[in-house]
Amino acid sequence: MLMDRLDRYIARNVLASIVVVQVVLLGLDLIIGYIDDLDDVEGAYSSLDVLLYLGMRLPWRFYQYAPVAVLIGALVGLGSMASSNELTVMRASGRSLARIIWGVMKPVLLVVAVVLVVAEFVSPRTEQFAEAWQLEQRMGEGALLTSYSAWQREGDRVYRFGAIRADDVVLNLLRYRFDGRQLVEASFARRARWQDGDWQLEDVSTTRFYPDHTQTSHQATEPWQTAMTPSQLERLLRDIDSQSPSELYAYAKFLHSRGQNAEQPLLYFWQKMLLPLTMGSLVLIAASFVFGPMRTVAAGTRIFYGVVTGLLFKYTQDLLAPASTIFGFSPVWAVLVPIMACAAVGLLLLRRNG
Repeated sequence: MLMDRLDRYIARNVLASIVVVQVVLLGLDLIIGYIDDLDDVEGAYSSLDVLLYLGMRLPWRFYQYAPVAVLIGALVGLGSMASSNELTVMRASGRSLARIIWGVMKPVLLVVAVVLVVAEFVSPRTEQFAEAWQLEQRMGEGALLTSYSAWQREGDRVYRFGAIRADDVVLNLLRYRFDGRQLVEASFARRARWQDGDWQLEDVSTTRFYPDHTQTSHQATEPWQTAMTPSQLERLLRDIDSQSPSELYAYAKFLHSRGQNAEQPLLYFWQKMLLPLTMGSLVLIAASFVFGPMRTVAAGTRIFYGVVTGLLFKYTQDLLAPASTIFGFSPVWAVLVPIMACAAVGLLLLRRNG
């Protein structure tokens, strides 16, 4: 019974610290983002609209800051108990280091569950809605759903999409058709509308390339035969990092089915799916700072090193991401290597100084 109470006490302290850190991080991000986005205020898009837009994006920012909040929250929670000698009393009463760390892991598992739910069901929708809402406020109704442009290959054709509107209208569509490596046709359509399960191009200019001449034609409308649906195009044109794990996996399968490189969506997919291991490794680092060689330093110093460690962890993953494409290893290793390195360092420091 005593052990259960100690577990709950540790979990309560650590969870409270994580929540406070997360709120502080989100508050600072909101203030900085608000000041930075005030430059976009013009016409009907007011300073209040900027605040509403940033508020809609809070679920996505919550997901992004969660690992750092866990690391710093664990440092603060354990550090406060260490400063008041509560951890010393627990160890003296027979509480093992492993059991204390398990007590820290319990609230982290709750945080992981909440973050995964947000990443799958909440943040992709709020990000999409926030972007569309902002563009509509600034440009009026029928605004772009996304302003990202993208390239896509399908068979012997290569497409470039300018943007997609909220009413499933694609703007500024470029199409190139190849015969082997030879360009044989290029066309530009102002709009592509999805009607009754098919695409209809509007205001189409086409240039065909022959060995000795070119031929140009223009049509008001033209059918577009493609396997891509509005939802697939929307996924292609949206910021890939903000998509849910299921959307990323579906997008990777879509690219694989067309013989294209799917490493980027798989990288973000594994970053989201391996989030429990990421947070677990960061908890081990936090515990090693409290119980390890830095247990005698000031709390502020430990937090500073914790922030540096979190940034180093993130930058290592960011550097390994393009490396997986260049050197041809699986994107999952770009995510796993920093996690394993972080966990190994934490366990080594705990073993030597625990």
